[in-house]
Amino acid sequence: MDLIPSYDITIMLLTIATGLFIAASIFYFLRLIKGPSIPDMVLAVDVLAYDLAVFIVLFSILCNSPFLAIGSLPLVLWAYLLDMYVSKYLSRRELGD
Repeated sequence: MDLIPSYDITIMLLTIATGLFIAASIFYFLRLIKGPSIPDMVLAVDVLAYDLAVFIVLFSILCNSPFLAIGSLPLVLWAYLLDMYVSKYLSRRELGD
């Protein structure tokens, strides 16, 4: 019994995932532009970054290239760093206190 799907099924699933990713990215970008508050806008940036990181990893699996997945790590760390700076800004404290 073969658990690995065929190439055609993989391409179909990747096409569906790409469409969903583009639709979700549009909604997140609208939330980023029209966000009623700073936490809403930060959450939109976080979700965009994490979704893009997952998409990059899935694409690297499809291409059988682990080197492509390395690019998602700085993206995720950047989103985490943004969270730290915004939370410190909102709490009116210096980073490291």
